[in-house]
Amino acid sequence: MKFNTKQTLLDIASILDCEFVGETHFPVLGMNEIHVVEAGDIVFVDHPKYYDKALQSAATIILINKKVDCPDGKALLISDDPFRDFNILTKYFKPFQHSNTSIAASAIVGKNTLIQPNCFIGNNVSIGNNCIIHSNVSLYDNTVVGNNVIIHAGTIIGADAFYYKKRPDGFDQLLSGGRVVIHDNVGIGALCTIDKGVTGDTTIGEGTKIDNQVHIGHDTIIGKKCLIAAQTGIAGCVIIKDEVTLWGQVGTTSGITIGEKAVVLGQTGVTKSIEGNKTYFGTPIEESREKLKQLVNIKRIPELLNNLKNN
Repeated sequence: MKFNTKQTLLDIASILDCEFVGETHFPVLGMNEIHVVEAGDIVFVDHPKYYDKALQSAATIILINKKVDCPDGKALLISDDPFRDFNILTKYFKPFQHSNTSIAASAIVGKNTLIQPNCFIGNNVSIGNNCIIHSNVSLYDNTVVGNNVIIHAGTIIGADAFYYKKRPDGFDQLLSGGRVVIHDNVGIGALCTIDKGVTGDTTIGEGTKIDNQVHIGHDTIIGKKCLIAAQTGIAGCVIIKDEVTLWGQVGTTSGITIGEKAVVLGQTGVTKSIEGNKTYFGTPIEESREKLKQLVNIKRIPELLNNLKNN
């Protein structure tokens, strides 16, 4: 998430009322999660296990809960609760905007695009040309929809990330300030849910087709011309390359990569990154031919035991 105007280290420290290490005019351009940070970004870290990863990342401002040696060319924001303070910054730079109309005044709707009754189109939403948005679809603020996109009834695009920190009295949510970006010629079925990024974009590539009742988690990037069948659940921060096929009721863990033209058969649990151009099945996931051989052998166990007894 980039700020509308350049901030300084002093500006951010003043918002958070926290100590800092670095030049007061050190430039701050935005805030992001560790996997998408760039120079000028703030990243937060609140566990010693991840200190080095954050300090050595591309981020140049580290919001951290311990005073440590500051790497050259970087700055620190010292906080007793970086998770809380990251949320404070999200609220400050991307506050929730109330809307009291079905289609916000700031939304842009392209030529020949049809919007059926009972839809909600939020603030700063952009919809391209020749789209069909069926009834009861909700497009949360800042969603971007390309040309020739079809979204079927009841789908919700841009809800918050499922991202929580456990506290003694419950769970605190990490607030979401990102977007969903849907490219041209995408088809999305009924009752799908696509969460926005925490700070970046959840992206659906050109020509991808998504069946009914599919969930896509925050910051996931889906490539071009993918097929995703019904009741599939894709976790956050997943990368799905071009022309991947996920059949019905596939589930994935977070932070993995699915290679180009991979095919994942129904009810498979994708528990790790997998190579492209192969077909997979089962939980834990394996290449389908190997998994099917194992299932055949399992069925033969009674026969093998009987042969042992007879011998």
